[in-house]
Amino acid sequence: RDPQGKRAAMNPVLRQLGRRLRLGVVGGGAGSFIGPVHRTAARLDDRFEVVAGVLSSDAERSRAQGVAIGLAPERAYADWRTMLETERARPDGIDVVAVMTPNHLHFPVADAALDAGFDVVCDKPLAMTSAEAIALVRKVAATGLVFCTTYNYSQYPMVRQARALVASGRIGAVRQIHLEYVQGHAAARDTAETAAWRHDPARSGQSLILGDIGTHAQHLGAYVSGLDLEAVLAELATTVPGRASDDYAALLLHWAGGALGTLWVTNAAAGAEHGLSIRIFGAEGGLEWQQEQPNHLLHRRRGGFAELQTRRLHGALEPLAEHATRLEIGHPEGYQEAFASLYRDVADAVVARRTGRAVEPLALDFPTVLDGARGIRFIEAAVESSRTGSWVDCRLDPC
Repeated sequence: RDPQGKRAAMNPVLRQLGRRLRLGVVGGGAGSFIGPVHRTAARLDDRFEVVAGVLSSDAERSRAQGVAIGLAPERAYADWRTMLETERARPDGIDVVAVMTPNHLHFPVADAALDAGFDVVCDKPLAMTSAEAIALVRKVAATGLVFCTTYNYSQYPMVRQARALVASGRIGAVRQIHLEYVQGHAAARDTAETAAWRHDPARSGQSLILGDIGTHAQHLGAYVSGLDLEAVLAELATTVPGRASDDYAALLLHWAGGALGTLWVTNAAAGAEHGLSIRIFGAEGGLEWQQEQPNHLLHRRRGGFAELQTRRLHGALEPLAEHATRLEIGHPEGYQEAFASLYRDVADAVVARRTGRAVEPLALDFPTVLDGARGIRFIEAAVESSRTGSWVDCRLDPC
């Protein structure tokens, strides 16, 4: 224990509130991949403690699984509505709600959490329709609460380095953005009970492949380029025989400012691993990043040599990238650390809101409810384009 010293001095949450933020989780129970990721990420920087949760849609399993992860029995709830109502009334109730349920529950849980006065961390896709997503955007604006959509790839140091280089004009005006997210884990039909909801459009949404991983690529392109996606021409398809949901999408993209691009996304490319990548080209050069080699950013210059930038010693990167850098030279930054950076910055924003103090500007560069809403509009436009064979405007008007 370190009740007075170094930990509190380095941790603005402990220093300003005198305690950790209390987190309530909805979803992410036994068999979930993302649940342990959220809970570990929330604790990594010592800004949160997980004190309440709903771990299953089955009441008894939820209670049992809550206790199994260390919750007090009375705070291992049977359903999320009871958790929100009860925790709101407790003097030591939760501060923030993290939503990691099947997709169809993201909106109702997040919406109710905002109504109860809680800040929110929510997995993508944000909602089932853009009308729901816009409702969340408006509610966040009206309440002033903090809302993070977990597009965690934006937290990799070299992704932030790319964003900073584009913003500083190092590659000139952006002309092309090419995105890929190519996985192979679903190259065969998935019969596991835990995956059943993913192949049910009523629970997974209009497009499984775009809702599951496609919006990650879309957000990566928008984040690095600083541009909004304006229109898409899309083909969505199922490539695995006997599967009801889509597992493939190929899109042409029109970005703000006249930039053009492509997106190829699939989870059914047999033998592929986790191939998320971006290639972005401007008038003076280009940048390339691949998540399977996360510490490398390739900077190509027109009329000059290519430069491989690596996440080396602290101080060598742009401030935005340094803010997300956790490890010293030679050690790779990874998925878990990127997720933890979301939680760290959300915590600092929540404490700033509660105390009325200024927050470090670099801590406000996490994806918000508006980023999540743009992802939903992107999905809707792509589905419509695939159905009609025509270009579809995907700009979002939350007003």
